[in-house]
Amino acid sequence: MQQDILINWSPQETRVAVVENGAVQELHVERTLERGLVGNVYLGKVSRVLPGMQSAFIDIGLERAAFLHVADLHGNHHGENGTQRNAQPPVPIEKQVFEGQSIMVQVIKDPIGTKGARLSSQISIAGRLLVFLPQDDHIGVSQKIPTEQRESLRKRLQALAGPQGGGFILRTNGEEATDAELAEDVAYLRKTWARIKDAATRLPATSLLHQDLNLLQRVLRDLVNEDTGTIRLDSREQFDMLLAFGREFMPAAATKLALYKGERPIFDLFSIDDEIARALGKRVDLKSGGYLIVDQTEALTTVDVNTGGFVGARNFDDTIFKTNLEAAQAIARQLRLRNLGGIIIVDFIDMVREDHRDAVLGEFRKQLGRDRVKTMAGGFSQLGLVEMTRKRTRESLAHMLCEPCEACQGQGILKTSRTVAYDILREILREARQFNPREFRVVASPKVIEILLDEESQHLAGLSDFIGKPISLQSETSMGQAQYDIVLI
Repeated sequence: MQQDILINWSPQETRVAVVENGAVQELHVERTLERGLVGNVYLGKVSRVLPGMQSAFIDIGLERAAFLHVADLHGNHHGENGTQRNAQPPVPIEKQVFEGQSIMVQVIKDPIGTKGARLSSQISIAGRLLVFLPQDDHIGVSQKIPTEQRESLRKRLQALAGPQGGGFILRTNGEEATDAELAEDVAYLRKTWARIKDAATRLPATSLLHQDLNLLQRVLRDLVNEDTGTIRLDSREQFDMLLAFGREFMPAAATKLALYKGERPIFDLFSIDDEIARALGKRVDLKSGGYLIVDQTEALTTVDVNTGGFVGARNFDDTIFKTNLEAAQAIARQLRLRNLGGIIIVDFIDMVREDHRDAVLGEFRKQLGRDRVKTMAGGFSQLGLVEMTRKRTRESLAHMLCEPCEACQGQGILKTSRTVAYDILREILREARQFNPREFRVVASPKVIEILLDEESQHLAGLSDFIGKPISLQSETSMGQAQYDIVLI
């Protein structure tokens, strides 16, 4: 599968699009003032220990305290197969950390919404081919590498690691690496760890000890693979810097770099700005005429599949089957494009035939298998839903680029003008029972004032007679439809 990477750089923002067979599959955005924290290492200070939650809050110098669970303390981490390496239950957190203690921690999840960053005291430093585990002696190999090759690669890596201590995990792109390339990565990672340890002895608590690579550099480290054709970048200055970085640490990836000199903006080549606009909407149209509704909430994401105007198949069962097959491909793409994570519920159109359900589920899992982020999908539930999870480490595209609407506060709906007018009448009655002003003045949006002056004028006059106070109205164009004030004069 042909893959191209397009990079649009500006002083305030870097945008990366991964294009496969002419279609945008992934979008990565990093803003200079909002750079992600995943991979950063800090010298934190324990601000609070919560034995009931087996967690601690750690001050790492951010606006919100970060969160450290007992399972993420060094010694309690999990092995390659997801099982805990230490067979004994973890020592309670209150016996391992105490308030005021300085502790070296690494961010494993960015702050998302109202939640602080999630931390681990098990440090790992990612290189081009390897991941270094300085506090561990484990030698591992990526599970994406075929099983029959893992043992020989593990022995090679063990020999290269030497007796200096520390563990290594071979990344997928290190499968074909030479001993010299692996040795270079080992030396680079050990040097980086030495700098981190030195900084920890010199700097005060809450200091940043190590910052992960920026998005441009992570493109070479994480996104380039054997299918990548070209990496086009539209800034001469950044191209030269990235080329120098790539030649030193990732020479194979650096050969794919190309400076884009076209007159059209680079993202116009594949209408990527249009794709971004569509990725921020709820509705996704399918080529067949069907469509998806993607609804992202704080707790989970739901995806609903609809046939829409698709009536092209010979019978209704085939229509549903073909729509669901197309939807399976589109949903997997949308999850990557929007960077949706956490719990995801997919409501495919109900299918009667078992072979149709199996084929749709098989296609869905096949498409999810192309995702570089870890995913797990179950089968169809009794209600015909597919439950899945996708690992979440950074904000979704919508959360990064958008904010809740001031008018509806993120609900997506507004009270009608009449509903707000009735709220105002009830509020005046409530206020009249508590206070004794000379007059009540209602300040609201023009639509609400119009309702009160016209259709609800009799009710307003009746209320004024009932409470024995005049009620005046003031239109305020700057107010949203659901906003109002009742001023006591």
